[in-house]
Amino acid sequence: MMRIYLLLFYSLIGFVSSCENKNTMPEGILQRDKMQAVMWDVLKADVFTRDFIIKDTSKKAVEENLKLQLDIFAIHHISKDEFYKSFNYYKLNTGLMKEMMDSMIVKAERNKEKIKVKPLLTE
Repeated sequence: MMRIYLLLFYSLIGFVSSCENKNTMPEGILQRDKMQAVMWDVLKADVFTRDFIIKDTSKKAVEENLKLQLDIFAIHHISKDEFYKSFNYYKLNTGLMKEMMDSMIVKAERNKEKIKVKPLLTE
């Protein structure tokens, strides 16, 4: 009878520990909100590189993009290694990556709506 109680007790502990906060990440992996903020800035830097820097023949786009990324990592107080380790984790965990990217798309759509210019009234 004691064995059954011990088995139930350990089963309950296992169940409760498996139901811990799903928002916790392994050590060294950026939390979703922080990763999303960094990714947002990295993507903007990529677009800036593609749309502007690449057209400047005096600059090497890849090197300039790397500089922008390093600036972004410094602003967010993370290292390049932390970002890429986290990025690889999110890539492998497609559900988390999809949630993050979906949230970023919604944010982009909201920003797009905010900056729509109303037509000027003409006389």
